[in-house]
Amino acid sequence: MPIRLGVPKEIEQSENRVALVPPVAERFHKLGVELLLETGAGAGSYLPDAAYNDVTVVANAAELYGQADLILKIQPPTEAEIDLMKEGAVVAGMMLPYRYPERVRRLCQRNILSFAMELVPRISRAQSMDVLSSQASIAGYKAVLMAADRFGGFFPMLTTAAGTIRPARVLVIGAGVAGLQAIATAKRLGAMVEGYDVRSATREQVESLGARFVDTGVAADGAGGYARELTEEEKQKQQEVLDSHIAGADAVITTAAIPGRPSPKIITRAVVDKMKPGAVIIDLAAEGGGNCEVTEAGQQIIHNDVIVYGPLNVPSELPIHASEMYSRNLLNFLSPMIEDGEFKPDWDDEVIVGSTLTRDGDIKHAPTREQIEGSAS
Repeated sequence: MPIRLGVPKEIEQSENRVALVPPVAERFHKLGVELLLETGAGAGSYLPDAAYNDVTVVANAAELYGQADLILKIQPPTEAEIDLMKEGAVVAGMMLPYRYPERVRRLCQRNILSFAMELVPRISRAQSMDVLSSQASIAGYKAVLMAADRFGGFFPMLTTAAGTIRPARVLVIGAGVAGLQAIATAKRLGAMVEGYDVRSATREQVESLGARFVDTGVAADGAGGYARELTEEEKQKQQEVLDSHIAGADAVITTAAIPGRPSPKIITRAVVDKMKPGAVIIDLAAEGGGNCEVTEAGQQIIHNDVIVYGPLNVPSELPIHASEMYSRNLLNFLSPMIEDGEFKPDWDDEVIVGSTLTRDGDIKHAPTREQIEGSAS
C-alpha cells in the first residue's frame, strides 16, 4: 500500500514557506506516493491549492495528520501537532532539538521517526539535500537588499552631472554560504566589498568573488565546515583588526552562527559607537543572540546614529524560491527511501542515519540525547 505524504500549513505567524511545491509534488507522485495537502498550505508562497495536481486537499491539520504516514515540515512541529500525528508516523523538517527539547521527548513518546534536515551530514553526496545551505544563500542575498534599503546613500559608484558619488563600503563578516552570497550580491550592486572569516580556507572564496579579504591573523577552522569558538585572546586580537574595518564601513552584514550554540559576539558596543552616522548593521545571527552586542532579535534600532537590524527567519521573506529550494532538498533526501510508493529507508546509509533525530522511541542524535537525558537526571 503506498504511503500517504502530508503537507500541513505552517502555523508560525512569520512563516510563509511551504514544504512542497507543485513540480516536486509531481515528482513524489511519480514515485507512487499518495499526496495530502492542507488547504491554504501554499498560500504564503503564492501557491493556491489549484496549483497542485494529483494532490488531495484536506480541510484542516487534524484531518491531514490523522491520515499522513510521512509529514513534510519547515518549522519544527509543536507538541500539539505531534499529538495529532499517527503513532509511528514519519516527519522530516527542521527540528531545532536544542531549542525545543520537550518536543523531542514528545516525538519519542509518540514513537515518531523524525528526520532533522539540519543534521544532514555535510558531505559531497548530500549537498543537494542541504537545507541549511539553500536557505542560507537566500538569507545572504536578502541581507544585502535590507542593508541597501536602509542605507541613506547609493551602493554603486555613480557619475552624475552633480559630481561623482563614491561606492558604499560593505563589510561581510562570516564567509559561509550566507556570507558568500552576501558578498556576491553586494558586488553586483556595485559596492566596495570586504569579507572576513576566522576560517583561513575562505580567503580564496572571498577573493574569487572580487572582495578583499580582511586578515586578522586568527584562524579557527572547525569540524563540519563550521568555525570553532574563539579563545578570549583570539577574540581580542581579531577585534583589534576588525575595529577599523567596521568603523570605516557604510554597511556591515554579520553571518557568524554556530548551530545549537549562542552566536559569537564580534561587534562590541564600543565599535558601534565608532561607526559612521547612518551606517547600517544587518545581523543575520540574531536568532542565536546576534554577532553584535546591541542587536535586538527581530527589531530595528538606532544606536548612536547607527541602524542595527536583527531580522528573524529571513528566508521566509523570499518564500517563492525558498520553498522551491527547500522542497527540492526534501525530495533529494527522501526519494532514495521510497520504492514503489513504500517507505524503505536503508539504515546502513550514513546520510539517513546521521539525519535521524528520533526512532523507535529513542533519541538517536547523540548531542541531543546527552542534552535532554543529562538535564533530566
